[in-house]
This record gives sequence, structure tokens and C-alpha cells, in this order.
Amino acid sequence: MPETTDYSFNQKHLLGLADYSKEDIEYVLEQAKTFREVLDRPVPKVPTLRDKTIVNLFYENSTRTRLSFELAQKRMGADVVNFSTSSSSTKKGESLKDTIRNISSMKIDMVVVRHESPGVPHFLTRCVDAAILNAGDGAHEHPTQALLDMFTIQQELGAVEGKKIAIIGDITHSRVVRSNIIGMKKLGAEVTICGPKSLMPNHVNALGANVSYNLEETLQWCDVAMALRIQLERIEGSTDLFPSLREYHQLFGIRMDHLEKYPQFTVMHPGPINRGVEMESEVADSDRAVILDQVTNGLAVRMAILYLLSGGVRI
Repeated sequence: MPETTDYSFNQKHLLGLADYSKEDIEYVLEQAKTFREVLDRPVPKVPTLRDKTIVNLFYENSTRTRLSFELAQKRMGADVVNFSTSSSSTKKGESLKDTIRNISSMKIDMVVVRHESPGVPHFLTRCVDAAILNAGDGAHEHPTQALLDMFTIQQELGAVEGKKIAIIGDITHSRVVRSNIIGMKKLGAEVTICGPKSLMPNHVNALGANVSYNLEETLQWCDVAMALRIQLERIEGSTDLFPSLREYHQLFGIRMDHLEKYPQFTVMHPGPINRGVEMESEVADSDRAVILDQVTNGLAVRMAILYLLSGGVRI
């Protein structure tokens, strides 16, 4: 929790963790504890969004994030509208601005948006009065994923502060890594990114994390190893970046022998997992992995941020 007694949560949107202070992040995670307890009840529902209407505006494919947001909204009693680009007027040439303004005219309170272009959530704040939640914009940020990752680390290891966290894989094309570096550093963690040079951005040093190209050294160092999938859908000419997925796995995949050699680190993954690429199947299913806990915690975190951005006070 924020140490100052005069702290108040004054955010209207969740566009990225770059806009949130350490105190804001701590407050969201503290609220998530309450909603995590709600999920353990026989009837895991609270009517805190009963009078709110929320639109899920997804221009990119999503499974976990979309289902998590929708389930969080419904468990809080909101009226939920799911927007599908495949059956919408965008197929007829309607612009994003016109789409959101038309939706807004139907008197909505919140918009959860995922889009392939960075900056779309910021753009929407200039088009409508509703609260905007970024569910992933291009390779820019994915703030709720980072919040649930930090919440999971708190739940598993007691705190984020002082922890050594490694993020391994496709750094260039990941929005998860950017939000996690921002949030984890604000909470006092040390972050190292690890992967092949071909999957590191040109401005890698500007990300604010340590950089490693050696998986063995990284796993020996870290308390948490978060593997990322290679985002082939975002990569043009992907065959030029590494010889094969098999070779990538040999050099940067987490294997069972790593768990035996380095018994201190916890395994995480934002999903979806490509088993046999970023980690062996046995690693994903081992008791060192908290991947399914991340999914459950993601529901609690999204309930918390929806509640706070709807104008709710501490419960």
C-alpha cells in the first residue's frame, strides 16, 4: 500500500503503466487481494458494476485477455457488449474514430480495447468520455498483464521489491515486456531481459533493464523466469531471425534440467505457451510453474482495475 496517508487514486484510464506511479500500482494490487478473496467464495460475484455498461473492443485475436475481462465484468454485474470486427461496419470501411463515437453515443461507461496499432487507447481518450482500458496496443504496452504478473509475484514470493526477474524470449515484439519492466522497476525489482540478439530491439538499452544473451547465466541469477513466446504473427521474414524453433529451444528454452540445476527460480509465462519452444512441456506442468495462478490472478486484477476506474472507493 502507499505509505502516504493522503494518497488517493485519481486515474481515469489505464493506458499504460508509464502513466501510473508506484503508489497507483501498489493500490491496484492491494485492491486485487480483496477481489482474489471474492473468487474463492462459493458464489464469486459482487454487484459493484451493476449500473455500468462496458464495451470490449477487440481488433486483434485474444483468448485469455478477452475472456478474463468479460468474466470479470460479468462477475461484477456489468452490462457487457462484445465488439467483433469480423461482423462490424469496419468491414465496410468505417474508421476507428467513427466506430468508437457511435458506440459512445449509446451511453457506455468503459471501453476495453485491444488493437494492433500502438497508441490507439490514447487516441480513444480524445474521442469519448468513457474510461479507456488498454488490453494491448501493438508492441507498446499490456498493462493488465504486467499488473497480474506483479500480483502473482507478490502472492508467491511475498513482494516484488528486491526480486531478480528475468524475461526471456522475443523482446522486440512483446508488449508484455515493456509494461513489466516499467511496473517492476517502479516496485523495486531488478529486471534482466534475455534472448537472441536477433529478437532484441535496436534500442534495447533504452528499455531500462539489464541485457543478457546467455540463458544459463540468467537462470542462475534470477528469482523469477518469465518466458515469452516468439510472436511469429508480428515478424516479417521470421526465418531470418533464427535457424529453427528447435535451435531456439536448445539455446533459450527452459528445460527440466534447468530446474534441477537452479532450484531457486519460479517459472512464469503470459500465455499462450508454445510447448517445446520457450519451455519444455514438463516445465510448464511442474510445481515450479505458476502459470495457471497467473490466469486466476488476472481475473482478480482486472476486477480491481475495473472497479477503481468505475469510480469505486475502497471496499
